[in-house]
Amino acid sequence: MTGASGASGASGAAGTSGASGQDRTADAPSARASAAAAEVLRLLDERAGTLAVAESLTGGLVAAELAAVPGASRTFRGSVTAYATALKHEILGVDAGLLAARGAVDGDVARQMATGVRDRLGADWGISTTGVAGPDPQDGKPVGTVFVAVAGPSEAPGAAEVAELALAGDRTAIRAASVAAVLELLAARLRRSTVAGPGIGQSPG
Repeated sequence: MTGASGASGASGAAGTSGASGQDRTADAPSARASAAAAEVLRLLDERAGTLAVAESLTGGLVAAELAAVPGASRTFRGSVTAYATALKHEILGVDAGLLAARGAVDGDVARQMATGVRDRLGADWGISTTGVAGPDPQDGKPVGTVFVAVAGPSEAPGAAEVAELALAGDRTAIRAASVAAVLELLAARLRRSTVAGPGIGQSPG
């Protein structure tokens, strides 16, 4: 899960300040993620759409948030936790040359992960997470560097929306904030959708 950055996007932070600050930081992303997961599944249900998830640093936490919502099976098709860099290519179809050149923590890798899981699991939408949760930097990337991506219906890999995050806090806080961020990014995309139905319904931009 290492490599050079090649994409720009929104940034966010999850900081800590003492024991009580850590508790508040840990709670806030979790509450955000739960709310976003419920909204995502509601919006997908309204549009008769489906979702697949590709995860690296979050290690299944995004899928767990979605599966915790009652009725998730109507829209959530499944997930792939491709923690090893090789699996991002072998299972999700991320370009091997891209991975060799930049490593796995990269905006274009996140885009291809989202598109790959969408296509391989037969969903309308795909989302992905990749980044450095710590405790150590990886290949020159500081801890807290995270990319999350959303691939909409029929979008080519290069067209998927990506956000670059600069997150603070310990490993748990970074992973929790990453879960919230990718679900919130998808919720925002779905709110911009204008037409209901599987495989359609995106507004420009």
